[in-house]
Amino acid sequence: MAYAYSRMDGLPTQRFLIDTDTASDDAVALVLALREPSITVEVITVVAGNVPLDNAVQNALYTRDLCRSAVPVFAGRAAPLVRPLVTAQFVHGEDGMGDIGLPLHGRAPAAGDAVEVMIETIVGTPREMTLVALGPLTNVAAALAIEPRIAQLVRHCFVMGGAGSGTGNITATAEYNFWADPEAARVVVRSAMPITMVGWDMSVRFAAFGPAEAKELAAVGPLGRFCVDIQAKVDVYAREQSGLAGFDLPDPIAMAVAIEPDIARFEEHHLDVLVGTDRGRDEIDWSDQSGSDQKARITTDVDRTAFLAMLHKACLNGSA
Repeated sequence: MAYAYSRMDGLPTQRFLIDTDTASDDAVALVLALREPSITVEVITVVAGNVPLDNAVQNALYTRDLCRSAVPVFAGRAAPLVRPLVTAQFVHGEDGMGDIGLPLHGRAPAAGDAVEVMIETIVGTPREMTLVALGPLTNVAAALAIEPRIAQLVRHCFVMGGAGSGTGNITATAEYNFWADPEAARVVVRSAMPITMVGWDMSVRFAAFGPAEAKELAAVGPLGRFCVDIQAKVDVYAREQSGLAGFDLPDPIAMAVAIEPDIARFEEHHLDVLVGTDRGRDEIDWSDQSGSDQKARITTDVDRTAFLAMLHKACLNGSA
């Protein structure tokens, strides 16, 4: 399988800022990033989404500590820009990590506001910081409202959001992250920030795990077992509601594409997000009829074998 895009540039070590609403799949994405030697995760910012903000912060801190990392974790926005928070705890469990009894409490985030830290980090490292957004785009939109220059100063922004060429996972047409805060998603995609969208369709096609594949990942080591165990609630939901053979991992496949774009194919098209009827639906101008010069990079294909290899490598001989 030949892929058209290579790594973003020749930097020997990529610098990542990860924005997450940490639940079960986000945690696996953090494992991928924190265990990857070709990148340095410099900051983790947290936003409400899959779970309330306090839960998401604790989940991020627990996962970071599990990976024996000292990356600072900052708490951000506790609700969407203009709407009440609607979590996805019915998918991920009340604690967001499968309700398997993990000690997800007692850890303190770093002092400071995630939005301010996001701005300071990107402005202080012009065109060097890759932003990977795994949750609703509330923190990113808030940062753009305060400092619009970050749209030009970020190296690239990889967004796990949208349904792409598939159907939605929260409504018939919308993916959860865009649906949870569609106003924020619209701000970000209209900001002229260089964006690669990795939609939920990529997860359904290339990151779904049936029982045999889950067993193989769990057998890799303690981190592999952690990554599988925390999908307990998602696995049931996926089989009973989504029609999949087992849990899928949208945030990890987005993280894998961010770490190594060589594993994916992309097309560049104008992207927008609806905020009224069909709330959160991504509008992709596949035929380029709009004539817009502002285009996002849409992920259309991912090498599943390469993704699985990255995930297994990250979990190999890991702590837990």
